[in-house]
Amino acid sequence: MSVFGKLFGAGGGKAGKGGPTPQEAIQRLRDTEEMLSKKQEFLEKKIEQELTAAKKHGTKNKRAALQALKRKKRYEKQLAQIDGTLSTIEFQREALENANTNTEVLKNMGYAAKAMKAAHDNMDIDKVDELMQDIADQQELAEEISTAISKPVGFGEEFDEDELMAELEELEQEELDKNLLEISGPETVPLPNVPSIALPSKPAKKKEEEDEDMKELENWAGSM
Repeated sequence: MSVFGKLFGAGGGKAGKGGPTPQEAIQRLRDTEEMLSKKQEFLEKKIEQELTAAKKHGTKNKRAALQALKRKKRYEKQLAQIDGTLSTIEFQREALENANTNTEVLKNMGYAAKAMKAAHDNMDIDKVDELMQDIADQQELAEEISTAISKPVGFGEEFDEDELMAELEELEQEELDKNLLEISGPETVPLPNVPSIALPSKPAKKKEEEDEDMKELENWAGSM
């Protein structure tokens, strides 16, 4: 028997010796939680009623007020017990749900392991290596074919590359010379015209004043 068969038994989900399934136990715990929650609501209402009755009787009917408080205490005690029971049931249900989840996970893992084993039964590692080598060889061949096809073919027209380069340099030199001639060629640059208007002469009045000054200087020198 396989390890998964030992874990889960041959019953296919039933617990050993005809016990309940995890799903059945979880559902019963949920039903119990629902029942206890309803009992909690009932007790809370009863506690509220008894408290109201105790307040109503007060000091007018002390005996009735004490009886209401006693009933209230009993209901509160029952409510506290139900709270503890609910906590225990909730813990048990969560643990059972986790165990059920783990069981389903292990079942699915076992199913996947069997499927993987079946998929590998028809595989031979030597054949896999041989197949991968064939693929690599075919890829290398395809690259060689692509390289051969991409090479330019002249179909009998072969040219000397040195001769072609020399011819290209001559054409470039001719074009350069032509450009230089166009740049340094003779050009007629128009010169500015000479002005035909005569320059103004020294003012006549200023010249007369200078002559009078000279005469006055000569007279002063002669009188000494």
